[in-house]
Amino acid sequence: MIYHNYQAVADVSDPIRKFADHARDISLNWFDDKRITPLQRMAAYYEQIALLGFTHTRPSFNISSVNNAQGKRVPVMETTSFRTPFCDLVRFCREDAKDLPKLLLVAPMSGHFATLLRGTVQTLVQDHEVYVTDWRNIRDIPMSEGEFGLDEYIEHIIWFMQHLGPNAHLMGVCQPTVACLAATAVLAEDRSDCQPASLTLMAGPIDTRVNPTGVNELAMSKPIEWFESHLIGMVPLHFKGVGRRVYPGFMQLMAFLNMNIERHQQSFKTLYEHRVNGEDEKADVIRDFYKEYFAIMDLSGPFYLETVQQVFQEHALPAGKMTYRDRPLNLQAVRKTFLLTVEGERDDICGMGQTLAAQDLCSMLPTYRKTHHLQSGVGHYGVFNGKRWEAQIYPVVRNLIRSAH
Repeated sequence: MIYHNYQAVADVSDPIRKFADHARDISLNWFDDKRITPLQRMAAYYEQIALLGFTHTRPSFNISSVNNAQGKRVPVMETTSFRTPFCDLVRFCREDAKDLPKLLLVAPMSGHFATLLRGTVQTLVQDHEVYVTDWRNIRDIPMSEGEFGLDEYIEHIIWFMQHLGPNAHLMGVCQPTVACLAATAVLAEDRSDCQPASLTLMAGPIDTRVNPTGVNELAMSKPIEWFESHLIGMVPLHFKGVGRRVYPGFMQLMAFLNMNIERHQQSFKTLYEHRVNGEDEKADVIRDFYKEYFAIMDLSGPFYLETVQQVFQEHALPAGKMTYRDRPLNLQAVRKTFLLTVEGERDDICGMGQTLAAQDLCSMLPTYRKTHHLQSGVGHYGVFNGKRWEAQIYPVVRNLIRSAH
């Protein structure tokens, strides 16, 4: 019933937030280029109201151009390269690009749309032909398409690597690092020509027994039956996926917000101050982040429960017990792929050492094919977005791909 109750509240509050958004625009335009007035302050408050709600519509990637190696601004083409009922494989490439390395970027299925990786894509597309897993909101997929669990997730990565062909590269951000490593092992054991030339794992839960965080401790504190009975809901009647068991996106986002509630409260206060002081560029950065952050999608119930159980409770991958389609994963088969693991010093979701664990698990991979980068001064999000990602982490990624290509 929790999903139905949430949807009822959302149906009532959405018009109020839309009114506040329109009222803000009117107030700002009315007093354009004049000193701060009471209505301008009201417009800043309206903006807060308009933001304080969730949407379920995928935002646009909105990557129209990037700088090439010569510093010239060039257009970026966005197309759908491959499609399944559960995911669109979206291709980004510079219009002037020729023979750039193909890179599959696997976005998390963790309550947000793949557009949360906009900054990651915008940086990568400068030097690569980037393919992004644009997961569809599971509540919009009919039950006739079947269930979606961890096996299907891994299978999609395998399909996409086969679609890209030989000598392509693979990158997983956070949650999908486990599935990316699993898919690499399957392709390697099959001696596929499409096994990744390089594999980059960024801030992911490969072995959550190492430096466990609050997220890891929560997953261990309850039996899997508790997660199923308390967190899994049914998609309401007026959606195509009616009847699906899902972990609602609004519950996932609320959990993330509560982890750093004081920081988010301060961000909204700062947004208001920037707006009334006429610092619109700074205010727009905060507003745009929360517009993206509050665009949510549901997670498949089977996928969520299998991930909690296998990744966070049983530690199936590092314990050597993880399977794909009832087939034991053989990480020792990974012998040709260049491996890069990246972690953030201040990551409160994936503790230091959890992603690095992949280096030991791929025990037959030669040492010269393994690289680790620990980025100082960044939390989880900063590993794949922001100034340090662009200036310090991305060059490591780019150089690895160039070496392996």
